[in-house]
Amino acid sequence: MNQQALSSFIWSVADLLRGDYKQSEYGKVILPFTVLRRLDCVLEGTKEVVLAELKDKQKAGLNPEPFLLRRSGQTFYNASPLDMRRLMGDQDHIRENLFVYIQGFSPAVRDIFERFEFHAQLERLSKSRLLYQVTEKFAQIDLHPDKISNSQMGLVFEELIRKFAEISNETAGEHFTPREVIRLMVNLLFIEDDNALSKPNIVRTIYDPTAGTGGMLSVAGEHLAEMNPQARLTMFGQELNPESYAICKADMLIKGQDVANITFGNTLSDDGHPHEKFDYMLSNPPFGVEWKKVEKEVRHEHETQGFNGRFGPGLPRVSDGSLLFMLHLLSKMRPAKDGGSRFGIVLNGSPLFTGGAGSGESEIRRYLLENDLVEAIIGLPPDMFYNTGISTYVWIISNRKPKHRKGKVQLIDASSFWRKMRKSLGSKRKEMSDEHIATVTNLFGSFVEAKIARLIDAEGKEVGRQVVKEGWRPPEAPEGGKIKLAPLSRIFANESFGYRTITAERPLRDDAGKVVLSSKGKQKGKPQAESSLRDTENVPLSEDVEAYFKREVLPHAPDAWIDHEKTKVGYEIPFNRHFYVFEPPRSLAEIDADLKQVTDRIKHMIEGLAA
Repeated sequence: MNQQALSSFIWSVADLLRGDYKQSEYGKVILPFTVLRRLDCVLEGTKEVVLAELKDKQKAGLNPEPFLLRRSGQTFYNASPLDMRRLMGDQDHIRENLFVYIQGFSPAVRDIFERFEFHAQLERLSKSRLLYQVTEKFAQIDLHPDKISNSQMGLVFEELIRKFAEISNETAGEHFTPREVIRLMVNLLFIEDDNALSKPNIVRTIYDPTAGTGGMLSVAGEHLAEMNPQARLTMFGQELNPESYAICKADMLIKGQDVANITFGNTLSDDGHPHEKFDYMLSNPPFGVEWKKVEKEVRHEHETQGFNGRFGPGLPRVSDGSLLFMLHLLSKMRPAKDGGSRFGIVLNGSPLFTGGAGSGESEIRRYLLENDLVEAIIGLPPDMFYNTGISTYVWIISNRKPKHRKGKVQLIDASSFWRKMRKSLGSKRKEMSDEHIATVTNLFGSFVEAKIARLIDAEGKEVGRQVVKEGWRPPEAPEGGKIKLAPLSRIFANESFGYRTITAERPLRDDAGKVVLSSKGKQKGKPQAESSLRDTENVPLSEDVEAYFKREVLPHAPDAWIDHEKTKVGYEIPFNRHFYVFEPPRSLAEIDADLKQVTDRIKHMIEGLAA
């Protein structure tokens, strides 16, 4: 059964629930039952030996748990003699038997069903006389990993969550990230470590502070397994949504991960891994979501712990907390002397430029760039995410930059690398193909500047595209056509994004036009500033402030001076400006010729009608 057929079959359970449940409540039944059936199928082959082991160890008066785990071949077990097929044999006691069956699972699995509040749903289904029918539906499908891989199962969960989110008017994007975006991020994360990761029995850690259903962790694990089947990636995560947390935990259980590494709660106010450092990290924090609910805890940590805590560099405005997750990940990096770390985070455009010099956002950018932590920023196509059509960017951050990257930042504009989806999924109308992902990965890995060449035919239609790396010759233009070149990959020095905001003051004058001098303080005898004439200028860090002032300000205001005490250093990354290509407007003669051609054609058509 393919993934689409499977999710359609599971969705058919909704037909049973219609009437007794609101549409927005279907997920409360279907998601936990899907997880239950998956776990049931995973344990099916070892059921009898586990029960026999339980009997032996109870007779011997030993704690059976470690023995049952070994016999089950998983990181969980079920000590009940029941399974979902046996439950079908006793219709009259289905509710009681299901309770017994769930209680038979090891503690980590019971926690999953508690997060789903599954017992309350079993009671409700029983009172509606639907419990047996729903259980029977799920008992009919085979969700064993031999039939449905972990990767497919993850996609099934995401498909179901997306449908339920659409029905209940929630944002599905809060729960998961499109798989092609994750594949791109994982490629960028691992590409510079290919040699190290190909060694036998290598062990690395990866962390996602906004884990959702665990998609990022799963794709990273699959990617490393393809590169090196002997490598092991130990996964850590934290998630705030109870249902997403339950699914993530179930997925990690089946993959053999230690589910104690997946914690529940708000990452910003209650760090679930306070003393851990990780090799790799991935995150897609919610876009533009305010952090007012955790403001007290975050500000307290910022003010009392400073750089010993997570939020030392600064705090962004309360209306958007995405940069707090950036700071959180920075605090989880291994020191460079211990091997360092690399992480990827998806952010909207706001963290690139919001906030002037001295603001929390600017200070965070300043910390990142002055400490040489930004490897690259990749602009993604719009309409890539399920809950928003805005432009998004992948930041790759590392404290172990290779020598050739030190002191530099690579910007890649992949906004044109997309293909239209056959069917839109919420706000997601576009996707990146494997070829697109490979091109971006190659540009990042080769660390070169490049342009995209668009081939335009004689009729003005685009007939092809080609990446032209620095030093390569552009392709030949089609006959009668032309080539349009636009920047694709650019490399800048860190200080290129820095500037000084200087304050230009002008003197206060009395009614006679005479300059008013200060009569006290350290400004005594100096011109008094007129606040209404005060202005600011942003001077690039690479320029001399006095030379800039003399060139740009004094010709227009000869009496102005700089108040150096008010000078602030700021950083911003005007991504789109660096990829803008000016196209001159068409000449009037060309436009007139087109208009004459159109009016002549209309005139000819009217004459034909009159005849």
